[in-house]
Amino acid sequence: MPEAHRIQAGLAYWMNRVIEERANLSANFAPDPVHDLRVALRRCRSLADGIIRIDPHPAWRQLKKTARPLFRGLGNLRDIHVLTEGVARLSPGDSPGSSALLAHATSEESRLKELALATVQQFDEKQWLSCCEILSRRVQLLRLDSLLFRHLALERWHEAHELHRQALRNRSNVGFHRLRIGLKKFRYTIENFLPSLCESWEADLKYLQDLLGEIHDLDMLWATALRIGAFQNEAARTRWNAIIEEQRSRRLDEYRNKMLGRHSLWSVWRAALPQGKEIQAAVLLRVKTWAAFLDPDFAHARHVSRLALQLYDGLPKNGTNHRQQLDRTRLLLQAAALMHDVGRAKRRKNHHKGSYRLISALPPPFGWKLQELRQAAAIARYHRGALPRPGQSSFKSVPQSEKRQTAFLAGILRLADALDKKHDGSIHRLEVEKTGDFFTVWARCLRRNTQDLQNIAAARHLLESVCGCPIWVRLRAIH
Repeated sequence: MPEAHRIQAGLAYWMNRVIEERANLSANFAPDPVHDLRVALRRCRSLADGIIRIDPHPAWRQLKKTARPLFRGLGNLRDIHVLTEGVARLSPGDSPGSSALLAHATSEESRLKELALATVQQFDEKQWLSCCEILSRRVQLLRLDSLLFRHLALERWHEAHELHRQALRNRSNVGFHRLRIGLKKFRYTIENFLPSLCESWEADLKYLQDLLGEIHDLDMLWATALRIGAFQNEAARTRWNAIIEEQRSRRLDEYRNKMLGRHSLWSVWRAALPQGKEIQAAVLLRVKTWAAFLDPDFAHARHVSRLALQLYDGLPKNGTNHRQQLDRTRLLLQAAALMHDVGRAKRRKNHHKGSYRLISALPPPFGWKLQELRQAAAIARYHRGALPRPGQSSFKSVPQSEKRQTAFLAGILRLADALDKKHDGSIHRLEVEKTGDFFTVWARCLRRNTQDLQNIAAARHLLESVCGCPIWVRLRAIH
């Protein structure tokens, strides 16, 4: 991709463009400056919509909140501009219908310009620049073309594809309007975050977006004409309807030619996005990135995750019968371990409850079900504090069939967290042995500490109760 395009794809570029385009608006609010300002605002909002799923910083929401009134305030005016252009392009000669539509547009334009002027003047430029300063630094932490953004694009693909199916099934104006928005979100995700794919997909994405946009404009023109009673007789109404339907049908045929069949663009795009096990790796990366933005000591969470997986991998090899050794269960434990301390971002006391609330509030990333996310939240919740009990709301949300597994994984996480209580990574590795009727966990560490043993003894109780046998932890110094 050309370097200029990379620069233009940046958040700082588009946020500064908003300031520039706002200054360029003349008193008469001509169509091009209005359109250019809305494009810049839409780009900023689309960037925020994508990254807010990964980075929970409140400045992303503030950006959207600051942009919303200006974007909407110019939206109705832009619709009138599009209506005027559409009438001029489609008008069957000097028809009464055209005159009525243009008169309506002229009247509405004057009123909407006054409203737009007030909205432009109320725009909080200071707040906007503050968001720009904060977010431009944060966005640098995320790498373009990464698996993280390919997974985000996959989410957008599925959302847009479902809207495509609904639109073709229902054939309603609303359905195609929603499809236009869904495809636009997919397009902006590709353009903003995946420059390597954008280079080959950009032309088709823009072409399809234009087609659906023109269909929407035709629908709006017809709806407006009917609403204001633009046609003096049935003949005029029939003539306009024939013109609009012919234009609309032609564009729909062009869309179907591109988007139906085994070799449709939907198939081309899907083939380049994560598949199979790569989706689960992407989910884990997304969880990890989200947690790293929140957890003030994420190195501890990473270390606890490694220790928890060593316990998990060691226990089934030594005869435990409490769950199958499934990759998905392992992934669930790993995700919960990485997220278990995100509650520290908002509170010092009872941070495990804060972690539960933050994780539960997340939308499930594509590839995960809502129930899996809730289970991960419960596992993180019980890494410390009270043991899981049937009456607790956080444990009630877990299905009965999953409660034992949840307690088992929470027990592993609780013990792993205790093994790094000082957040110093002094315990390097765990090895599990089955000895008679109990398990021995050998913890390889840099130094022995009696306080560590006391903390560990208290933390192993949950795991022991689920496994139904004692678990001894022995420190083995590394020389």
